[in-house]
Amino acid sequence: MTATTSRPPEIAPANTSAIANWFNDGWITTRRNLIKIKRVPDVLVFTTLQPIMFVLLFTYVYAGVIDIPGSTYTEFIMAGIFAQTVVFGSTYSGSAMAQDLRDGIIDRFRTLPMSPSAVLIGRTNGDLLINSISMGVMMATGFIVGWRIRSSAIEAIGAVALLLLFAYALSWVMAFLGMSVRSPEVINNVSFLILFPLTFLSNAFVPSDTLPPPLQVFAEYNPVSALVQAARELFGNVPPGAPEPTAWPLQYPIVTVLIGVTVVLLVFIPLSIRKFTSITSR
Repeated sequence: MTATTSRPPEIAPANTSAIANWFNDGWITTRRNLIKIKRVPDVLVFTTLQPIMFVLLFTYVYAGVIDIPGSTYTEFIMAGIFAQTVVFGSTYSGSAMAQDLRDGIIDRFRTLPMSPSAVLIGRTNGDLLINSISMGVMMATGFIVGWRIRSSAIEAIGAVALLLLFAYALSWVMAFLGMSVRSPEVINNVSFLILFPLTFLSNAFVPSDTLPPPLQVFAEYNPVSALVQAARELFGNVPPGAPEPTAWPLQYPIVTVLIGVTVVLLVFIPLSIRKFTSITSR
């Protein structure tokens, strides 16, 4: 009778690849922020109520006094409300980072063997989910009040993706600002001073050619205007017979937004990681 020998089980290497560790750290921190949203549902409730309020406010209060030749104000305004909501929604990254710093949660992460960028990735990914939910709520509310998509399904998906990509890039800017201030209250005031003029001095709520000349120039080269114009084109909501834009960003809004998003990500991701590393090394 021959004795049989069993092969010892293979043991996985202790050190996995750096890329796998990076993805794993990012997923863990993302899940942490998603659980936080689940446990504090007030954030999600107010995030979804605000876009509903803006849709109803602009479509029922201002639709009767603002005339859009060849179209309705409801279809004209929806792209602007989409852009405004995702832009303001990105501020949560900054206030949440400032809150975590003040509460000492970041100090706990310092003791863990994790990538410095994981906390930032989890923070911005969580905001991306919130903005995605807000987009769904706004689109459903828009359909109820009469807004329609006049383009193909692929173009509509592209519009949503472009809006969320813009918001994701802006989340990195806000995360950097959130690590540069001393309290969440400050980041809220700073973001309001920056984002409020960008959204209202644009083509989001009125055609840019109706603005006074100095404001018209600002609106035409405003990145939010390019985002709104791109969303209108992809959703098929550009009013028929509308004058052709003369500014390059509005002539090629999709390209403009993609270039701007790429530049912002290339600049603020390294800046944010460096800022986070300097804070946690103190």
